Amino acid sequence: MKITLTAKVKILPAPEQIDGLRQTLRAYRLASDYLSKLVFEEKILSKTKLHQLMYRELRSTFSLRSQMAQSVMRTVIARYKSLVGNGHLWTFVRFKKPELDLVWRRDYSLAKRMFSINTVHGRIKVAYETKGMETYFDGSWSFGTAKLVHKRGKFFLHLPMTKEVEEVSDPSLNQVVGLDMGVNFIATSYDSQGQCTFFHGRPIKNKRSKYKHLRKQLQQLGTASARRKLKRIGGRENRWMTDINHRISKALVRRYGAHTLFVLEDLTGIRNRTERVRVQDRYETVCWSFYQLRQMITYKAILHGAKVIAVDPRYTSQACPKCEHTERANRDKKKHRFCCQKCGYRSNDDRIGAMNLQRIGIQYIAEVAV
Repeated sequence: MKITLTAKVKILPAPEQIDGLRQTLRAYRLASDYLSKLVFEEKILSKTKLHQLMYRELRSTFSLRSQMAQSVMRTVIARYKSLVGNGHLWTFVRFKKPELDLVWRRDYSLAKRMFSINTVHGRIKVAYETKGMETYFDGSWSFGTAKLVHKRGKFFLHLPMTKEVEEVSDPSLNQVVGLDMGVNFIATSYDSQGQCTFFHGRPIKNKRSKYKHLRKQLQQLGTASARRKLKRIGGRENRWMTDINHRISKALVRRYGAHTLFVLEDLTGIRNRTERVRVQDRYETVCWSFYQLRQMITYKAILHGAKVIAVDPRYTSQACPKCEHTERANRDKKKHRFCCQKCGYRSNDDRIGAMNLQRIGIQYIAEVAV
């Protein structure tokens, strides 16, 4: 099977190359805005028609290279098709961020640990930061259309990478791990040896709350500097939470290794359910990035020879893992305790959820075997 992920690689242009990259990003953004106005007014989504109407004008007006002009048309068409496909009204799409799409082997290539990147002034060769990225440049990954991004004075390449990996077969799975995700404990795992591991979420919840109060104060202030700070802390919070999810997913996959079946909850629609909580607690609950953590666990498990399945989460925290008695009264959500009303079995409710998910995984393997 093929697995695709996006690596964020920091490139290190020389001082004399920086101005050329900035000019290229600016020309690409202005050309995209210029073409977007035509697409909005004429509702043309055919690349052939746009090429006939605008190709030469894009090249002459914005000094774009041939492939860049083609990429501008693809980028604008893709944004409008995404707009329509997501059910939004037909509105004018603006391009504000300094970004540039680069086609592999046409706009950029890699040789001798240097990226060759196309600009409006010709090709330049730039080095890149290799720390932590060695795995992606071992020759086993193939590259796709990258995005050059200029952010906080630094340049990054967002590289989509694809690799052919051998899918683990169900008969070779020799361990089942149930993973319950929540707010007080980001992840709770229960394995085939009866061992339970908690990844605490209370410090993260408290920090989220501090961000919320700071955001509220800045919104009430309403000045231009307050709006700029709002944007900065939003990006900082997202990067911080992404880093936490990376560390948790890496720790889980490394702990259990190959031939492991990870059983997660399918939390599709979790936002609708969490929005029923009290208004003052809603932000810390709704903003939780469960889906991102699940994605990270999934692709890292595949790369390490493990497997992930997502199952229906209903009643996983209400069913007793010993006698299978299911009742809402079994769980005390406020105190995070579980007590079976039938057999009296007691434990933490997140641990109960992980145990029940692990039991579902065992049933899955048994059904496959049959």
